[in-house]
Amino acid sequence: MYKSALLFSLLFLCQNAKSNPIENDTLRKPHVVLNEVVVTSYKEKKNIHEVPASVSFVPLTEIKNKNIVSMKDISSYIPNLFIPDYGSKLTSPVYIRGIGSKINAPSVGLYVDGVPFFEKSVFDIDINEVERIEVLRGPQGTLYGRNTMGGTINVYTKNPLSYEGGTLSATAANYGQEQVSGSYYGKLNDDFGYSFSGNYKHADGFFTNEYNGKKADNLNAASGKMKLYWEKSNRFNAGLLVNYEYSDQGGYPYAPMDVTTGKIGNVNYNEYSSYRRGVLTSGLTLNYSFDKFLLKSVTGYQYSDDRQAIDQDFTPASKYFVTQSMRQHMLSEELEMRSSKDQRYTWLNGFFAFYQASKSTVKNLPVVKDYDAPTNGFAFYHQSTLKDLFFEKLSATVGLRFDYENASQDYDYGKIVSGVRQQVQLLNTDLSFTQLTPKFSLQYQFNPLNMTYATVTRGYKTGGFNTSFDTDTDQTFKPEYSWNYEVGNKFSFFGNKLKGDLSLFYIDWRNQQISQPLLSGKGSLLKNAGKSYSKGVELSMQGEVTKALNLQMSYGFTEAKFREYVGEANSYNAGFDYSGNYIPYIPRQTVMVGGDYTWNLRSGFINRLIFSAQYVGTGKLYWNDKNSVNQHYYGLVNGKVSARMKSLTVDLWIKNATSKDYTAFYLESLGNSFGQKGKPMTFGATVSYSFN
Repeated sequence: MYKSALLFSLLFLCQNAKSNPIENDTLRKPHVVLNEVVVTSYKEKKNIHEVPASVSFVPLTEIKNKNIVSMKDISSYIPNLFIPDYGSKLTSPVYIRGIGSKINAPSVGLYVDGVPFFEKSVFDIDINEVERIEVLRGPQGTLYGRNTMGGTINVYTKNPLSYEGGTLSATAANYGQEQVSGSYYGKLNDDFGYSFSGNYKHADGFFTNEYNGKKADNLNAASGKMKLYWEKSNRFNAGLLVNYEYSDQGGYPYAPMDVTTGKIGNVNYNEYSSYRRGVLTSGLTLNYSFDKFLLKSVTGYQYSDDRQAIDQDFTPASKYFVTQSMRQHMLSEELEMRSSKDQRYTWLNGFFAFYQASKSTVKNLPVVKDYDAPTNGFAFYHQSTLKDLFFEKLSATVGLRFDYENASQDYDYGKIVSGVRQQVQLLNTDLSFTQLTPKFSLQYQFNPLNMTYATVTRGYKTGGFNTSFDTDTDQTFKPEYSWNYEVGNKFSFFGNKLKGDLSLFYIDWRNQQISQPLLSGKGSLLKNAGKSYSKGVELSMQGEVTKALNLQMSYGFTEAKFREYVGEANSYNAGFDYSGNYIPYIPRQTVMVGGDYTWNLRSGFINRLIFSAQYVGTGKLYWNDKNSVNQHYYGLVNGKVSARMKSLTVDLWIKNATSKDYTAFYLESLGNSFGQKGKPMTFGATVSYSFN
């Protein structure tokens, strides 16, 4: 009843609103031209066909047509990009080319309007009011710094000077999914624009806990966003973004799993498991163009406050219930100066500094553990590009970055006895890391739309602290390193109606940080494996068959294996030799085949119909170092039909249209095996209304 009332209320509002209608997201100032996509995330304004790296671009039109509403929705749409759903927003790992991290710090960077997100617990963000998403595959440490071994994801929100008017929308779907959102873009004058947006989302949940008959994974979430943008002449512009997101969700719908058949039973545990999170993110960007160089400053601040409660035995018995709360403050500053003209020699200099304060408490009564873990660091980086190196159209790029980082952890382990906390163990540990990350590349530009390149890049991920460990020696883990070798080609044919890119890569990996269960079976920690490698191929293409029909495809293949990895004594993997095994959590393939067809009508009521469909495939992956449990290849079919009626848009959408069964996650806890089923078929309707 509520869903129906929500939709009909909005329809009534749309039909009776007195305003000058405009089409959804009408651009006042074209930001990109189809044949010339500018990649600002690469810290250089270059045509995407001139960037010597594997870069994927998801514009606003694709975000809408593919019904991308969260970061996890872009998984497998980009070659060798995998963002699984592991039960809550807290567990949001990102894998690119086999590089990723299930726990602790991420191995792939996330930036929103240039502001870095340090913790992957805040990666699962609201995509509402996002203009474009860019994914850079391969190590990006030279320009982006810490923990970008796998690559970098850059998210850009809409510029208030490029849009005007407002939008109201409502969504209703099965499994009690409901969403209401609104936004408004305005200007005080031609130089100053502002925008405000809000979003509320609810879901009853997809999986029922047999213990109490209630849904295990219900969700309530809300967010609000404000953006101010000032552009004074062609020399100076400034942008301020403030965003707050709150979510309260049931999570971890894990059920007993038969590892022989792969069959997952029903969720059945006695303690309500949940994750609550509040995240405030703000960023101030300043740009000034001097006669000979450009100066840019990005100041970011993020505050997160979360609480996890989880029944880690996942049974009706009261064996192991844990709560963890964490508060973090993250402050960053980046100054960047680069040459302002496209000359034969171009350069880029930068300085980056950050401070991160993190305090957390873990309770499994009577045990209480407190962690105080501040981290700070700074970096200097430089990149030079010389065109027409030995002959015309050949360019070379050389980059180098120096990073310093200091991390410490005060660990207080106590027990509650007769209502009084007694200290059991106190550790105060300090770590420091320094690293140089170079980059070398050659590229040959056949013409503005066709280019071939070769790059060699150093990858680096800092060491750190485990929050769960059985022995003092397991409290810390060392940094991991890699060398990435890549060749690629960006191509365009038939007047740019068919375009794409192809790349081959090989990654030589040392001291890889591997997640494994504690010897006690209660939780996980990071340990360093010996040597590993990852190699593969990536292909993306999109073609304009007619003005109405566009087709897209992407394919990624990754073979990621341990070269040398023997389990340490007194560890969960003691005595096992995993050399030659596949690295867990990495799909062998990612596949996407899709298309969009636009039917322009001469009807007075419906102006346009847009049909969009995609097939998204995920290759075989293993769930543990032993390679004893796996998920075979599976594919999902998604679709959407949009009817545009001047100021009104009605979308009908479906995800996992064939109700494909698959395992989204597997884990071992207290010696037992558990799995999480993938989400079933979901379908719904979204109604949007735009106004001035």
